Amino acid sequence: MGILISAILPIALVALVGVWVGKAFTLERQTLARLSIYALVPALVLSSLAQTTLALGNAVAIVITFILNTTLLYLLAVILSKVLKFSSDEKKSLIATTIFANVGNMGLPFVLFSLGEAGLERAVVYLVGSSLMTASIFPIVLKGEGVLNGLRYTLCLPVLWAAIAGLILQGANTELPIPIERGVTLLSDGAIPVALLMLGIQLSETSFIFGRYELMGAGLRLLVSPLLAFNIANLVGLTDIDRQVVVLQSAMPVAVSSLIWVTELGGDTVRVARTIVISTLLSLGTLPVVLWLSNR
Repeated sequence: MGILISAILPIALVALVGVWVGKAFTLERQTLARLSIYALVPALVLSSLAQTTLALGNAVAIVITFILNTTLLYLLAVILSKVLKFSSDEKKSLIATTIFANVGNMGLPFVLFSLGEAGLERAVVYLVGSSLMTASIFPIVLKGEGVLNGLRYTLCLPVLWAAIAGLILQGANTELPIPIERGVTLLSDGAIPVALLMLGIQLSETSFIFGRYELMGAGLRLLVSPLLAFNIANLVGLTDIDRQVVVLQSAMPVAVSSLIWVTELGGDTVRVARTIVISTLLSLGTLPVVLWLSNR
């Protein structure tokens, strides 16, 4: 119980501060998002990968598990949309809320507080895989812009180059010069608190209204996804903390970024926003259960 409290309460506290700030002031959420995407998260990825003790084989297995899990979730969302005769916008929205998980804003702090630095190393690997797929494969799936457009977008993301730099430093068994390392560390230390503040701001701007559609979307993310991930992890051969991290990251609520993608590529933005809210609030109850079960 102590681990659950120490993992949930810090997240809830910072997110609540974000809710208050979002209610009290008019903020440019897009500016905060860009600050996170183009500065803070790349610094965290670079720092984590450069210092990681995680074996390459384990990292590859984590990414493979993520890819297989996401593929199955995508197919499930498509099948459900067809069976329930959803419109094109409803289908796109369900796909987005099913495959976009909040593995950064909420996943990183939850894993850090519950499993420590060793868990964070693995959670960052999961985040890198998710970020690269978000920038390349997901837009192709949702709209069909072509592989080249997806690749061009990926090459513009600092997180890609931060990951490459981190892997090179790790492979060469070397370190950044001390002044640069300190600067990177300062930036990386801001990634998690800013992400949680953004989560709170998002919650403050979304009405708490939901129905069958939103509950189904939340259920796919919070219940079906970790169950699939657990079985896939076993098939891939992940054990102990590697499997725990994969299951926890797969149990995260719908990512705020799903709303950005649906706004850009088409879909029901109102339902997506509502699914983000309900899945985030419900995850405060489901994540402790998933953590408890993964420890057994």
